Amino acid sequence: MQGTKTAMNEDWLAVWLGFLVFVLSLGTLVGADLLGWVVSTSIWADLAKALAPVSKAYAGLGGLGALIVTYVALLVVLSIGARLMNADVKRFALGFTAVFWLSYIAWIIGSWANIAASTPAQFKTFGISWSLRLTPEAGFIVALLVGLAVGNFMPKFAGWMQEAVRPELYIKTAIVILGGFLGVTAAQQLSFASALMFRGLAAIIEAYLIYWAVVYYVARKYFKFSREWAAPLASGISICGVSAAIATGGAIRARPIVPIMVSSLVVIFAVVELIILPFVARGIMPNEPMVAAAWMGLAVKTDGAAVASGAITESLYLTAAAANGVKYESGWILGTTTTVKIFIDIFIGVWAFILAYIWTTRINVREGDKARAGEMWERFPKFVLGYIVTFVVILLLSVGASKEFGAKIGAAMKEANTFRVIFFVLTFFTIGVMSNFRKLWAEGIGKLAAVYVVTLFGFIIWVGLVISWIFFHGVKPPLAAG
Repeated sequence: MQGTKTAMNEDWLAVWLGFLVFVLSLGTLVGADLLGWVVSTSIWADLAKALAPVSKAYAGLGGLGALIVTYVALLVVLSIGARLMNADVKRFALGFTAVFWLSYIAWIIGSWANIAASTPAQFKTFGISWSLRLTPEAGFIVALLVGLAVGNFMPKFAGWMQEAVRPELYIKTAIVILGGFLGVTAAQQLSFASALMFRGLAAIIEAYLIYWAVVYYVARKYFKFSREWAAPLASGISICGVSAAIATGGAIRARPIVPIMVSSLVVIFAVVELIILPFVARGIMPNEPMVAAAWMGLAVKTDGAAVASGAITESLYLTAAAANGVKYESGWILGTTTTVKIFIDIFIGVWAFILAYIWTTRINVREGDKARAGEMWERFPKFVLGYIVTFVVILLLSVGASKEFGAKIGAAMKEANTFRVIFFVLTFFTIGVMSNFRKLWAEGIGKLAAVYVVTLFGFIIWVGLVISWIFFHGVKPPLAAG
């Protein structure tokens, strides 16, 4: 029975999952709070006060009750999704149970006051004298480290949960949901949001035309890789990481091992980048939050790592600004990183079609083998469409809305955004689980890593910084009201 039906791919499943959360969240607009039971975590000194339902209407559940209900709801919906993808539903359900609880425990740990408290008022509230001042987003890093420990020191356990280790599914779902949240902030500063989108598109065109050509040239000229290896490697390093490597490999008809190896490498370096670059940005550009945000989108590969690095960057800059008496609106720094990354993702479909055309008509010509116009659609990342839909719907609902209706929209997107955070945490943990360094080294990833080191740290990161500076220098997020 299984395998006789066409399986839904992760890209489309992420769109429908994101839409499900988004549509249900809109119930608050008509007085139906359908998602208020989802668990939310606050900075805590007393563990008993760490968790609570996001809506007071469900306060009777309590924190632990909300956490259990959230787990059950996600387990049911994602298991249905696994069935639609023709995955092993039982193995997925068991694996997801481990993924969810380990991820969320990591998130709770990251919200401990001595890790997350960052302002004098929070120090006073929680009665503490010291803190790492990392904000609750430290939970992302804790989840990543736990995932790395599982992936590298508990390979049997990692293999057992493998069916549910799907970082691309989780992050794409999160990005679809994120569109609605950013739609609210964009409506509040419409002209500023439009300027950001223009700058982001311009930066991407500028960077991408440079990135891909240089990486491809270095791989071919100095490391003697064949075209089959150089093209996916160039796309993986210069565009979107995993998705770009897989799309390019398919477009040029590369052997399956090629995009798999490149994708594994992308994940490893994304881990390194997201841990280091936000702090580097804050250190060398203390007064340029939007430059740092765009830099994350241009430099950090994979959607999960890039958007998550934007979240960490936003927390670092907002905290530093607040300490100096400046309060920026949240969402704009993260939104800039996401916008830049979305534009990069859009290029995947375009570039895959271009490469398919070149390969089938110039490089690997076979009788009757032609690049199809529909291939652009096949390679186009569908979750980008989901992000655009949720963003536009909320933007249209919010522009010109009354204060009361605007508050309802904000409450709806707050509930949806709580799910976005959960999917972020799942992404961090599963990225770590995928990063089995010893196994990848044994498969001969060393030479590919050499190209990555030379081009990423010797060229791409710094070109991305320069381009981000050109387009975003002097741009600041809007100040928060009051």
